[in-house]
Amino acid sequence: MNTRYSLHHIHSADEFTFSPAEYSYFKYGDKSYAEKFARELFDGFISENEELLNTDKEIVVLPSPYMAIPTASNFLCFYFKKHLDFYLFQKGKKSSILSKINRNHTYITDYGNLNFEDRKNLIANDTYYIDKDFLRGKLCIFIDDIKITGSHEYTVNRILNEYNVEADFMFLYYAELMNFDLDPKIENFFNYYAVKNVNHVAEVMNKESFQFNTRIVKYILGLDSGNFDYLTSKVKKEQMDLLLELAISNNYHLIKEYENNINTLTQTELYYGY
Repeated sequence: MNTRYSLHHIHSADEFTFSPAEYSYFKYGDKSYAEKFARELFDGFISENEELLNTDKEIVVLPSPYMAIPTASNFLCFYFKKHLDFYLFQKGKKSSILSKINRNHTYITDYGNLNFEDRKNLIANDTYYIDKDFLRGKLCIFIDDIKITGSHEYTVNRILNEYNVEADFMFLYYAELMNFDLDPKIENFFNYYAVKNVNHVAEVMNKESFQFNTRIVKYILGLDSGNFDYLTSKVKKEQMDLLLELAISNNYHLIKEYENNINTLTQTELYYGY
């Protein structure tokens, strides 16, 4: 079984059934919107697919693939799991299991600016790992925030086929592009709708609900020195310490375009005696 559900359907370039501003804040680390979206996604999903959960199979939820730094969809997945588990608890069933598809590489290209073929070629250069024995015989729910060209779903299906994973699969999206006459770059229209510059990024980072994800880490590391210094002056030192830790964990220190800002973060660490 391989099925799909999306809560919001994008048919137009200027009329939407969800808030682009909320989506933009979500993509840049505001977890409050991940929690909100997850509630909405679960309610929509269960209203149309309750029979799918009437199974004795163990249920596994997986966000989009990542290396060490979670994507925004990881937080959506986390909160979705909370609602799913409470539902399963009420039905006297076992809780779901959180898993992931591991990836070994990263890229600096702005994914939202690419068409299907470019996206597919970009992520095809990556290498992935999934535990097929762990997933065997289970119901696997893959959760992502938005489906534009379907390249990620294509890649996940390719991985599942390569590993010959014997399980049931369902892909869940908060939103999905249905009108393929629209430019795939509409994804970046949503990404940057409310968070357009370093001032907006600083505002998001100063929220209590902020948590780093892959997008914002790459954004900060890619800033020119002037904007990077400005951001550093506007946020807590502890956040920049964590940024360095995350950057190293994802091997961003090996990417030439990120060297200057990582070196600046390293010098700050050394200055404070770490």
